[in-house]
Amino acid sequence: MNQSLKSPLSPVVDELWEQRAGLSPADSDARSQVVAAVDEIDAGNARVAFVDPETDEVVVDERAKRAILLAFRLLPMAQSQAGDFRYHDRVPLKTRLDGVRVVPGAIARWGSFIAPGTVLMPSFVNVGAYVDTGTMVDTWATVGSCAQIGKNVHLSGGAGIGGVLEPPNAVPVVVEDECMIGSRSMVVDGARVRTGAVLGSGTNLGRNTHVIDVQTGEELPRGEAPAWSVCVNGMRSRKFPGGEYGMQCVLVLRRLPEGSRHDKTELNAILRDHGVDG
Repeated sequence: MNQSLKSPLSPVVDELWEQRAGLSPADSDARSQVVAAVDEIDAGNARVAFVDPETDEVVVDERAKRAILLAFRLLPMAQSQAGDFRYHDRVPLKTRLDGVRVVPGAIARWGSFIAPGTVLMPSFVNVGAYVDTGTMVDTWATVGSCAQIGKNVHLSGGAGIGGVLEPPNAVPVVVEDECMIGSRSMVVDGARVRTGAVLGSGTNLGRNTHVIDVQTGEELPRGEAPAWSVCVNGMRSRKFPGGEYGMQCVLVLRRLPEGSRHDKTELNAILRDHGVDG
């Protein structure tokens, strides 16, 4: 954890983390401390990661991750029910959904924060995730553990935002404000989608994915979709002992006006001009 940015959670979590090998659901005092910490994450008062506005770096609150991992050790298996559906798990479903539109079939686990003004279609939001206001998690989209989703984001149908819990200091996926993640796209392994970026359908972005600007041929920082850009899957040629083969990469097709809203007609035209579906 960046020591200049203090965690809002109690340092007792760190003490329990050092004792974790000897903890079990029978340790009621430890369990109550951890439940209180995860409740703070569930309420949005603490979060696993965020972008530091001064350094533009993703800061991970290791204490928040540790609280979640401790919950898996300290909470007993329990049965729960939602309508006709029955569950058997250590982590219950989320109950704090004030101001959130939740369509039947949506699942959100306790320990995730979902801001008022968001929409959950039949989808899945895992523990530790943060979904900010104005965002739509569309049908069959998945927000993985500890993934951070900004304001006014559209996670299109079947999009997969990868999760990461261990090791505690691992950087989760961050999708910043005003982004659009196309249908069946995958953003995983600590990748970052910067403000206003659009990923065309089926785009795969990971921490080590090569990102290339097709207008200049410039290779951009790996694992990052640039702000206010339109990106799609592509291939780059690479030589191996056995021959030359195409390796997956992400291509930046176009830069959008900074601060612009996404005009779906215009975006579809950009993608169609390059033979890509929106």
